[in-house]
Amino acid sequence: MDQKIKLDIESGATSLGIEFGSTRIKAVLIDSRFETIASGSYEWENLLEDGYWTYSLTDIIKGLQDAYSEMRQEAEQKYGVSLQKIGSIGFSAMMHGYMAFDGKGELLVPFRTWRNATTGQAAKALTDLFQFNVPERWSIAHLYQAILNEEQHVPQIQSFTTLAGYIHWLLTGNKALGIGDASGMFPIDEAAQNYNAAMIGQFDELVASKGYPWKLADILPKVYGAGEQAGVLTEAGAAILDPSGSLQAGIPLCPPEGDAGTGMVATNSVKKRTGNISVGTSVFAMIVLERDLTSVYPEIDMVTTPDGSPVGMVHANNCSSDINAWVGLFREFYEAMGQKTDSEQLFSVLFNKALEADADGGGLLSYGYFSGENITGIDKGRPLFVRSPESRFNLANFMRSHLFTAFAALKLGMDILTTKENVAIDSILAHGGLFKTPVVGQKMVAAALNVPVSVMSTAGEGGAWGMAILAAYARNRSNGETLADYLENNVFKDAEGVEIKPDSADVAGFELFMERYVKGLAIEQAAVDHLVENWRN
Repeated sequence: MDQKIKLDIESGATSLGIEFGSTRIKAVLIDSRFETIASGSYEWENLLEDGYWTYSLTDIIKGLQDAYSEMRQEAEQKYGVSLQKIGSIGFSAMMHGYMAFDGKGELLVPFRTWRNATTGQAAKALTDLFQFNVPERWSIAHLYQAILNEEQHVPQIQSFTTLAGYIHWLLTGNKALGIGDASGMFPIDEAAQNYNAAMIGQFDELVASKGYPWKLADILPKVYGAGEQAGVLTEAGAAILDPSGSLQAGIPLCPPEGDAGTGMVATNSVKKRTGNISVGTSVFAMIVLERDLTSVYPEIDMVTTPDGSPVGMVHANNCSSDINAWVGLFREFYEAMGQKTDSEQLFSVLFNKALEADADGGGLLSYGYFSGENITGIDKGRPLFVRSPESRFNLANFMRSHLFTAFAALKLGMDILTTKENVAIDSILAHGGLFKTPVVGQKMVAAALNVPVSVMSTAGEGGAWGMAILAAYARNRSNGETLADYLENNVFKDAEGVEIKPDSADVAGFELFMERYVKGLAIEQAAVDHLVENWRN
């Protein structure tokens, strides 16, 4: 047993990060050396109810408690000490979305996640009004669409927030949000490190005729920067997080953040000219900018790092879901043959087959659209695989085409930054489950973006670990120490990484695939138009 870790747990020299991802809630406890000492998780899936992608409040709380409980039990079993004190805690979650509450703290409508492509009218109107890109996922787009739809709950709103903001509020009583997550609710003024006051005024004027009893500034959560304390765990909050009753109240909490911000922290990508790619159900690239963009692009979200620097964010709604579904099909076949499967080996074998493929995927084409895709203008999900009789249909090309398509929509947005805006990128770091298989995912991303891609030894830790680091920073930073310096000088000073440079044949092959992808969008739209959702009826 590591006595130093035991001492850290007993003295509270630990930090906890809990992140609510699209398919998993993960809790990570780190020690004073920033190493994971215990973790827990809870698997979940979003539901499509009444036309909206959502997660139930019951599942949110159960997932929080189960992930924490699993982490607590692991810590106690490994180190023989009861987990009563934690030095600091932070919560993060999928960015954007819409959770609106009345004066009693009751949720007015089911949580509407980032995945909903239902706010196109509102997003366009606000983009035109602000002359600033407001994506469909953003909380303000959801609010304004509810106003346009004349939804009955709108006059009753006393506050609205993101999922991370809700969890933080539930456990501390403080309606707070880290600036990175806040930048997915409403545009941020970099100089003020707060919501853009002029745009808030424009919005209030836009809806003034409705006569609502609220002003926008009154219902938005307060913005906090990385390194600040944003509340403490209340007695009620401790009982929710740890129903066993072991955890003490009074633990400081850092500002709740979005998964984009924790991805930047987990990959040491908060400096200007750095970037990271986070891969999961969705995929997004974050490039920390040196200057403002010259134009407004619907494909580029302007958000911030957790410490408030401007970031160009390209977010594609779909990435790994279709790949996971196909791997599940192969697993079924393997088990039907009487074989036992190991998920890690199954992914490894299938992914590595892609390295044997034709550079362009052999003429195959797929769209992993489980939901609508904002970048390509497809408003509903229709996963699709297409080939011609002349295509080279084999397992290697099949896997390569699916890995290529996972990054295809992302590439369309990234091309705007690199070609139209000439944004300089010194390094791209990647993280997410797709990179657990060495080399393959990196080669595909390097081919897509035509830049070197690195995976750090810490990348597998993910966003929950990044959130724990933000919690540690809020507790331990020296006076005036920036987040970038804290990461460089403490967290990542000994971190190792593997860089893969783009292969010219892969780059050329990806460009050929992209030609097919863009031309084939009409096929995808036809599937949306003619393939009904409720096929059982």
